[in-house]
Amino acid sequence: MDYVDGVVVAVSEANREAYRVAASAIADLFLDCGATEVVDCWGSDVPEGKLTSFPLAVQRQDGEAVVFSWIKWPSREIRDAGWKAVMDDPRMKTMPEPLFDGKRMIFGGFDVIQSKRKEG
Repeated sequence: MDYVDGVVVAVSEANREAYRVAASAIADLFLDCGATEVVDCWGSDVPEGKLTSFPLAVQRQDGEAVVFSWIKWPSREIRDAGWKAVMDDPRMKTMPEPLFDGKRMIFGGFDVIQSKRKEG
């Protein structure tokens, strides 16, 4: 069954295009290393919460947007090998510095237990 890595970060709204370009480059690397899909989403309707919310989780500051991303893999085993391949790939040395505070990043790996897609 598929495996998914999920990531939530806060990125300066001024860096939206630079983030998109960097995300596209790293997506190509993940796809080359076994991922089947990489999706990056810029928050446009992300409500503030009192107890829990995406903005609270990443400690979003004024002028920042929440970015929600995922990487889909065919299996956990391919994901583990893929991450090693990504980290060992020489292209990682040429990637730009992250446009977010890694201390406020939320991430994790998930076993897909159900997935449906409407084609067309």
